Amino acid sequence: MGRSRKRKPLFEQVEITDVAAEGKALARIDEKVLFVQHAVPGDIVDVQVNKKRKNYYEGYVTQYHKKSEIRIAPFCSHFGICGGCKWQPLPYSEQLKYKQREVASNLQRIGKVELPEISSIIPSKKTQFYRNKLEYTFSNKRWLESDEMQLEEDSLERNGLGFHIPRMFDKVVDIKKCYLQEEPSNSIRLAIRKYALENGLSFFDIRKQVGFLRTLIIRTTSSGEVMVIVAFYHEDVEKREGLLNHLKTQFPQLTSLMYVINEKANDTIADQDIICFSGRDYIEEEMEGLKFRIGPKSFYQTNSEQAHELYKITRDFAGLTGNEVVYDLYTGTGTIANFVAGKAQKVVGIEYIPEAIEDAKVNSANNNIANTHFYAGDMKDILNEDFIAENGRPDVIIVDPPRAGMHEDVVKTILKTSAPKIVYVSCNPATQARDLNILNEKYSVTQIQPVDMFPHTHHVENVVCLERK
Repeated sequence: MGRSRKRKPLFEQVEITDVAAEGKALARIDEKVLFVQHAVPGDIVDVQVNKKRKNYYEGYVTQYHKKSEIRIAPFCSHFGICGGCKWQPLPYSEQLKYKQREVASNLQRIGKVELPEISSIIPSKKTQFYRNKLEYTFSNKRWLESDEMQLEEDSLERNGLGFHIPRMFDKVVDIKKCYLQEEPSNSIRLAIRKYALENGLSFFDIRKQVGFLRTLIIRTTSSGEVMVIVAFYHEDVEKREGLLNHLKTQFPQLTSLMYVINEKANDTIADQDIICFSGRDYIEEEMEGLKFRIGPKSFYQTNSEQAHELYKITRDFAGLTGNEVVYDLYTGTGTIANFVAGKAQKVVGIEYIPEAIEDAKVNSANNNIANTHFYAGDMKDILNEDFIAENGRPDVIIVDPPRAGMHEDVVKTILKTSAPKIVYVSCNPATQARDLNILNEKYSVTQIQPVDMFPHTHHVENVVCLERK
């Protein structure tokens, strides 16, 4: 006998009072917290619970009795199904308010350190078409809209090219127009979909691991360069060349047209050979006269304009005079290292991924920057006394770790260096706060500047300056 499942409650006339972590709306029921998707503070709604835990519920709206006065109409037709841009019903000014509060809450609650006043969050100038990279998935079982459910199976086109639906690894919403990336992004995606359907190219079935077309990556730069990478599940020279030649003809402005044959079970292409079909095997972004080469595997901040704001704050917080030895940990392709090099005596970049370090060296060479030194390897192994003796003791350490924050060993190594100043750039204020708590042994937080890189999402970047006590 299977365990009997109790029917989960439906709560009626619930007033949404706040926004919680991860962008979910929040209400309180029976002294428990209720998290609700796609609601806005001030809404009065019925909520069907789909997750019940000891201290909280999670649910979705089944009916709106009163819509909040601050609520605005979502601008995208895919809102509510596609997992992106979840905060569209919330005015941008309100989004910024909640992001600012999230930074303060994390630093106080998790960091538990003395804090200066937090500067007002820097808004993104663009709130639409702000991303320079999107990844789409081909699927032979696209998500069906409710009005399509009644139609005969034979009359439905089941192939789709778009984004994975949250928590459904095998369902993809077929995107008509995405507001995240400027043209020619939408036109390229629609042209590929049309060509594939007209020429009988099979879309991937992630469960059965069959099909020809797998993923599509489009990268753009603020100067108008465009890179397209098509991932195929297996080689078929005639079909592959047919599609790629069609793209080359339709979009002569493409800077880089690349492809990869990915026969693995997962979609990641970081470990695959990516082949240049036409054009260059990189595109270039420009910032303050510096050119940054972006290859198919390169990491680059996905909001180029706000990345410039982020790096300016980092440079300002570092307070460089031209005499400092700067360590840039988690340097990636050396963007920050090269950006601050003009105001430092020497910049030492460390990064785990060898290909990224090669990109960083190329970026320095292309910009005639001679005072950067890059090393590939695990931070906690490389950054020791011998390394410091060879490269000089750092006056400023800049860190920009992934979402998980810094490894505890790296934090301890930083403490040992006793650098006078640390600038900590973070895409996750919760893990940043955890690390600040450990650094508090020797460092005080002196400046805090949140930056919004991702409008209509709950994500927020934060830059903190720490000085030795």
